[in-house]
This record gives sequence, C-alpha cells and structure tokens, in this order.
Amino acid sequence: MQKVFTSGSFDPLHSGHVAFFKECAKLGDLYVGMGSDESVTQYKHKVYQPQEERLYMVKAIRYVTDASINPGSGFSDFVTNPMFQGCDILVVNKERNCKRIRELCDRLDKGLIVMDRIHAKGLPERSSTQIRNDINNY
Repeated sequence: MQKVFTSGSFDPLHSGHVAFFKECAKLGDLYVGMGSDESVTQYKHKVYQPQEERLYMVKAIRYVTDASINPGSGFSDFVTNPMFQGCDILVVNKERNCKRIRELCDRLDKGLIVMDRIHAKGLPERSSTQIRNDINNY
C-alpha cells in the first residue's frame, strides 16, 4: 500500500476537509501534516481552533492513518515532517500547486497529485475562510 501525505492548516476543520481526506485515502494509507498554531498565525490567519484540538479531530477521521503537527513554518512547513519524508505521494489542492511544490517532489522523488477543491456530497460548499468570515459577522 502506498503512503499518501497531505498537509494544511485545517482551521477550522469542516466537511470539505473530510471529503478531501476520503479521496486522498483512495490512493493509499493517508498521513496528514497540520500547521502548528505559530505557523498558521504567521502564514495565514489568527488560529480559530488550537493545534491540539485540530490534531485530535483529524486523527479521529476514519480515512486518516495518522496525523501530526508539522515541525516547520510557512508554506512548506511539512518538508521536515517524518510522515512526509516517508511518503510516496504528496496530494495538494489546486491552491497549493506551484512550481516550488513540483520541484520539491521532483527533488525528493515523490509523486504529486493535484486535486480540485472537494466538497461533501449533499452538504453546502464550505471553506475555512468562509466559516471564519461567517463567525466574525455573526
């Protein structure tokens, strides 16, 4: 079975993330790297769900073999994560598909799969940004 890795902030975690994990797991055993609170705050936004809570929930999802907090910071915070180092395939969505990611996978001899944004069937389309905006406007 191939080892598949994906990474993100997953803040806040929502049904679209679960649908994405489900698709990733069809490719092999899924390992998930999560941005630390410090990295998410530095790179994207103020943290809504603390890293321990996000990690607990991601690990509880049946499609995920294991998950950990990425040790690095910024856009490529996962590069030194042992789960990424041991994977065969990196899965990203189109927003993270860039020359830097493609060059990293080429250099490390990792497969790269780029997926469209995935939403859970029968549920509204969700994004972490939309959820945060909805909460702030509530």
